[in-house]
Amino acid sequence: MRLRAAALAGACGGALSGTDCEVDGASNDTRSLRAGQLFVPIVSERDGHDFIPDALSAGAAAYLTARPPVGGTAIEVEETGTALLSCGRLARDRLPDRVVGITGSVGKTSVKDLLAAALATTLRTAASERSFNNELGVPITLLGAPDATEAVVLEMGSRGAGHIRRLCEVGRPTVGIVTSVAPVHTEMFGSLEGVAAAKGELVESLPSSGTAVLNADDPRVAAMAGRTAARVLAYGERGEVRAEAVELDGELRPSFLLRSPWGGAEVSLAVRGAHQVGNALAAAAAALACGVPLEAAAVGLGAAAMSPLRMDLRRTASGALVLNDSYNANPASMAAALRALAALPGSGRRVAVLGPMAELADPSGAHAEVAALASELGIEVIAAATALYGVEPADDPVAAVGPLGAGDAVLVKASRAARLERIAETLLAT
Repeated sequence: MRLRAAALAGACGGALSGTDCEVDGASNDTRSLRAGQLFVPIVSERDGHDFIPDALSAGAAAYLTARPPVGGTAIEVEETGTALLSCGRLARDRLPDRVVGITGSVGKTSVKDLLAAALATTLRTAASERSFNNELGVPITLLGAPDATEAVVLEMGSRGAGHIRRLCEVGRPTVGIVTSVAPVHTEMFGSLEGVAAAKGELVESLPSSGTAVLNADDPRVAAMAGRTAARVLAYGERGEVRAEAVELDGELRPSFLLRSPWGGAEVSLAVRGAHQVGNALAAAAAALACGVPLEAAAVGLGAAAMSPLRMDLRRTASGALVLNDSYNANPASMAAALRALAALPGSGRRVAVLGPMAELADPSGAHAEVAALASELGIEVIAAATALYGVEPADDPVAAVGPLGAGDAVLVKASRAARLERIAETLLAT
């Protein structure tokens, strides 16, 4: 989105230093910054102000700063993170009232990817990149929406009470999707009730003219219907938008008959896993609520691709399958991935290389439940960097997997900090 630096300074109460200029989008990372963008230095483990010269060299049109300017066009502010939120509000003022917010314990990014593809069949659509779902990602997504954008998809994560409400004050969604309430980040929320309270801030923030898209098969999500003035559109087996005649092909790609108040349509997904059917229903419901024709939504869902490191199924030179779902992990997504591994064709070994699940109130119990499910499904667990699965962690997980042949399949999964994608890459290259 093209905005004048002076307008951004006015929006965030900053002082413009240097020549007023046009900026197009924003970034807080000089490694991915594009020429013409606004650079936003964030102070965390490292102070982003130290990278302002690099940003200018990379072509940043302007930058926010809480330090004295170092040349170029600067917007002097008290705190750059707060100023970025104000800039996001300005960008939202320039966008139409077709903004979809997505939250939930599991499935946010998958629903975002599916919904963006469905909307894009009919509307000029902008969506969060990767998992840009916090107080940095939401305003950066808004600022990055191209001119003439007709629909925006915002993923919204939460790490505490009031967090999603604050994101909604910036993004002002008119459609809100809540996917699930599961034991994720319970270390921060204390209980599932705390998780539900935080996720429900999205539907509480919707206008009465909006639509709350709720998972009818999750009781805590379904109960959020009483927390919103918006119209409620439920999806799932008990919902108005549901799937019939679900089938999986040999690479775990689902197909089904989509039923909705708008009619029925056949859907064949390119993404993998039976759990993606529910994610597709959520995306379909929101797309239909935004005015996308049913057949177009079905086509878009079928063309959608996932963000990296999510249910990425590849074959080794020996014919074995490697399912790389290493972007993140929690008990619910672990269960879905294990069931997907068990459903893969072939009569060979089923091995799960599992790393730690982070930010759980009861990590021992949660990891033990995952290990029990793996045992029930006949899956061998190789632990990486944790003993919580009841087996000693392998010094070399790839060596512990051993030789793989046709008919064998391996799942690689853990929370993001474990970076287990390196194991998947090595398995594929060996």
